[in-house]
Amino acid sequence: MAADLSAATLVEKAALTYGVAATFAPFEYQKDGKLTGFDIDMIGALSKKLGAEAKPMNMEFKGLIPALQGARIDLINSAMYINEQRAAQVEFIPYLKIGTLVVVQTANPAKITGRDNSLCGKTIAVTLGGIQESYARQDDKRCRDGGLAGVTVMTLPTAQDSALTLRQGRADALFNATPGAVELMDKVPGVYAMVGAEFEANTQIGLAVRKGDTAMKAAVEAALKEIVADGTYKALIETWKFPPSVSLLN
Repeated sequence: MAADLSAATLVEKAALTYGVAATFAPFEYQKDGKLTGFDIDMIGALSKKLGAEAKPMNMEFKGLIPALQGARIDLINSAMYINEQRAAQVEFIPYLKIGTLVVVQTANPAKITGRDNSLCGKTIAVTLGGIQESYARQDDKRCRDGGLAGVTVMTLPTAQDSALTLRQGRADALFNATPGAVELMDKVPGVYAMVGAEFEANTQIGLAVRKGDTAMKAAVEAALKEIVADGTYKALIETWKFPPSVSLLN
């Protein structure tokens, strides 16, 4: 079925108004005052298939679901990790499967070897409210339950803040989505290193629409299938240098 927005109720006619928290490179961030990233390019491609203009509303991540529920945006396009709590509030359209990596300073003074007991007693920088914060708190509990020193979970507003905190030596490691970790290595060579294996590699991220908005969901799903079929999606994966472990959900 061809992508078609005609049955959907839009915030603005002929426009696809989406909410984004542009602080999560390489998915969405600001460069020279403009939005850029994989998600920004993807929504542009989806909008073309739907015959609409992509119109972003950049806001804090915590405001995205309320904005969607309040009909101020048509959908959320912000690398939103799919979990049970969010799925109770919105309808998801999965578009990527990714994992997480442990990142340290190149010299690795804390001798961290991955997501293991080497994290016990250390400080991990994470984005406040992100899935990596949940992982770090799980590790804190695991360490304490095993009779070891707990993990100090340092929460920061953005992934960029976490990277800076690690670089300054105020944290021993950070947890970052695999594409973000790879980009960090590429953009700031010689500063950071990845240790241990990728974990939680089957984590899904998705676009989100309002509960019960079947017309919008069907239209976006159809457009997503079209950009996969014509090679646009694969080209975006390559353009943004996503690692092989990142994949589209079937």
